[in-house]
Amino acid sequence: MDVHTALLVPHVAAGTLGLALGPLAMVLPKRARHAVVGRLFVGVTVVMTTTALALALMSLPGNAHLAVIATATLAACVAGLVVRRRHRPGWLRPHVVLMLSSYLSFTTAFLLTVWDSPLAWVLPTVVGSPLIALTVRRLPAGAPRRRPAPAVA
Repeated sequence: MDVHTALLVPHVAAGTLGLALGPLAMVLPKRARHAVVGRLFVGVTVVMTTTALALALMSLPGNAHLAVIATATLAACVAGLVVRRRHRPGWLRPHVVLMLSSYLSFTTAFLLTVWDSPLAWVLPTVVGSPLIALTVRRLPAGAPRRRPAPAVA
């Protein structure tokens, strides 16, 4: 197996998993299962970005634009994770915006691989940004309320 194929296989696998895990994380209750799927999403984002950067370096300048998308995807994902872990007042809204933006980047990158059109660059943002805004508007302004811990007998 050549180096290109050795990088492309995990890249495609991670991208596919990211596209599948994103909606799963969106619909799961925001407790343990959501957190597990979220950590998996972050992991596949790291794999996808690392392999995308290596593939882009191998084919410069041809796929440099995909390296930009991969880097933006990872940046939004990591920032969303950092915001979530710090639990400062108002963390939920930026967490949701950043994680959904990361997923929007996954969608854009996928669309670019299957559709050779300038619209592939903008359509996910044109459609996804208003959906992100609607989602965030429905969230509580402060941190989500936590249930009290069960009493220990």
